Amino acid sequence: MADSGASLKVTPFQGVHASVAHDSALRHVTGTAIYVDDLPEPAGMLHVHLGMSTRAHARIAAMDLSAVRASPGVVLVLTADDIPGENDVSPVIHDDRLFAQGEVYCVGQSLFAVAATSIAAARAAAAKAVVEYEDLPAAITIDEAQALDLKIEASQRMARGDAEAAIAASPNRVRGRFAIGGQDHFYLEGQASLATPREEGDVHVWCSTQHPTEVQHLIARVLGRPDHAVTVEVRRMGGGFGGKETQASLFAAAAALVAFKTGRPAKCRPDRDEDMVMTGKRHDFEVAYDVGFDDEGRLEGIRLELSSRCGATTDLSPAINDRAMFHADNAYYLPAVEIVSHRYRTHTVSNTAFRGFGGPQGMAAIERVMDAVAQAAGLDPLEVRQRNLYGAHGEGASRNLTPYYQVVEDNVAPALIEDLARSCDYQARQQAVDAFNAANPILKKGLALTPVKFGVSFTTTHLNQAGALIHIYADGSIMLNHGGTEMGQGLYIKVAQVAAEAFQVPLDRVKITSTTTDKVPNTSATAASSGADLNGMAVLDAAGKLKGRLVAFAAQKWGVDPSQVAFTPEGVRIGGEMLSFPDFCRQAYLARISLSATGFYATPKIAYDRKTHRGRPFYYFAYGAACSEVVIDTLTGETKVLRADILHDVGRSLNPAIDLGQVEGGFIQGMGWLTTEELVYDAKGVLKTHAPSTYKIPTASDRPRVLNVALWEPGRNAEPTVHRSKAVGEPPLMLAISVFSAITRAVASVADHKVMPNLDAPATPEAVLMAVEDVRRRAADA
Repeated sequence: MADSGASLKVTPFQGVHASVAHDSALRHVTGTAIYVDDLPEPAGMLHVHLGMSTRAHARIAAMDLSAVRASPGVVLVLTADDIPGENDVSPVIHDDRLFAQGEVYCVGQSLFAVAATSIAAARAAAAKAVVEYEDLPAAITIDEAQALDLKIEASQRMARGDAEAAIAASPNRVRGRFAIGGQDHFYLEGQASLATPREEGDVHVWCSTQHPTEVQHLIARVLGRPDHAVTVEVRRMGGGFGGKETQASLFAAAAALVAFKTGRPAKCRPDRDEDMVMTGKRHDFEVAYDVGFDDEGRLEGIRLELSSRCGATTDLSPAINDRAMFHADNAYYLPAVEIVSHRYRTHTVSNTAFRGFGGPQGMAAIERVMDAVAQAAGLDPLEVRQRNLYGAHGEGASRNLTPYYQVVEDNVAPALIEDLARSCDYQARQQAVDAFNAANPILKKGLALTPVKFGVSFTTTHLNQAGALIHIYADGSIMLNHGGTEMGQGLYIKVAQVAAEAFQVPLDRVKITSTTTDKVPNTSATAASSGADLNGMAVLDAAGKLKGRLVAFAAQKWGVDPSQVAFTPEGVRIGGEMLSFPDFCRQAYLARISLSATGFYATPKIAYDRKTHRGRPFYYFAYGAACSEVVIDTLTGETKVLRADILHDVGRSLNPAIDLGQVEGGFIQGMGWLTTEELVYDAKGVLKTHAPSTYKIPTASDRPRVLNVALWEPGRNAEPTVHRSKAVGEPPLMLAISVFSAITRAVASVADHKVMPNLDAPATPEAVLMAVEDVRRRAADA
């Protein structure tokens, strides 16, 4: 008889709410994770390079590609005339061309594709193109577009109450303007697609995209083929941040078209400079505010005017600017409010989705208002913020109604902010900052605590859906597929935990597979912070169907009531008998029970009328708060973030380790947007910051010396989301607004807070230095 103490490898059960490592963590750090450009190159593969426009706005008078075609290694050159279907790779409005036709509308626009035996040959050939342009008037900046009245759509207005009358009747009033810069996604893995031809004109495409279904649809549109002729597959991305929601389609369609035309595999992977020039960014904004408030800093009326640079085509700008309007209240009740949004068309690359999707710009606007009101009223900014928060649940709709008429039913901001202010010792540190500034004429400190309230759901209602597919094999192992994509955020491991929890099996028994359009169709982008919400619930639906079948089978075979069948970590309990999950699945297979099921989920309770800008666009809100302390050098403008304390609400976390990582990463990325990442276009529309040498993302040395991050322990979701969790992808980015507010406070301290700094974002050393000099000058003139 075998020794009962013999060691057996037993994998502990790790379902939801457990801190489990990212499924690819080891592969990430050892360099063995496979991305599109790591895939073995098929025999005969062609390399695709896109020729680009050098003009911001011009008519193409002539384009001679004869030298390109004759160049060594070139197999094929494609222009708009070679497209069998529609020359369009846009997500909504049909205004993004794969190749320019007749006119170019930005520097970097795709003109033609060269397919060659090497990427070096393709690039060398493309350089031989002779393009003659007739320049047309170009609008590069928001001001230039405004002067020409160029818009991608009519300006939008969201309002509740009579803001103008309320402002006029207020005892105090403050007006101001400031600018918010854009941001490049700077994902570690650039855009990349590998297309392989199949029989009958079909094509399979490995693509680094957040939206496989959209890439599938657009490739099919370009090829003039039905959607079922195109399969798009994604195992992982090396970052996305919104930059691979719509922008991947151009490169994927170019590769697919070459494969379709030649019958040979084709890969399109621009280098970093090309990627930055050709792809859209976060929208830069200009904000004007007019605010009325009482002597205690409570807002009585506010008018916000938001103007954004959308770029040359529509892309997702309508929805992005809508979300900026939705989040222009952040966590604050605005008694009478008018928000007007102008969406300007410029002759620059079309701006696109970026983590927060317009929400950060709206929040930055209202947080600047809070700082301006506090400065004008001579009050501590945190006091002003707390006095203007939405009311706690149960206080009635008088302080719970948003500008778009959704009632805030889950407000935890007041309690969360109090907890953070207490744990980070805000009051004592504010006094210490004031004392430091009084004693130091050169270095100045600033401290700010700002909240986040972020609506979770796609504001385009039909996108709030997801599908899933679960196979249980006869040995009890589980294959899991869903429409969500993995870009490093930990979605795959979270959804795998949901499946493991449902069947009470070890996590290593659940296989995570590539997202592919031939398994789960018609999915939405992994965006809007809804990846785990949507796909987790779809997996629960599929698991519920399978468990229902298995319970019915067990009850019949073993002659017990269904209530006596239970899935446990030890196995499946059937009455008084216990079977291992593998043995039970084998029994079900032999009994011809289907062990495969699809699942589906559509977010309930949401509806929105865009014509009136009223409704309930969000299923729930995610909350957080951050307190940041900075120091600036008034002689150079250099800034250091000394400390940040963050408390974030993720409901009942599906995976605390993953969620903490998302909070930390989001904060640092937001800090980069507001302090160092500057996009510079010259007067001709050429992006000058198109490489790591000229565009500065945060590095390890920019991390706050002290960074305290915690998930809010009382957190839970009032709505029945997947295991009562909350989204965590986008909301943490806005925590970094506390850094920008702290820098603003530090600049204001130069003149003892007598004047409000004219500080734009990003607060680069140059911007901080100019703001310091401006504050000194205005204070002297006052």
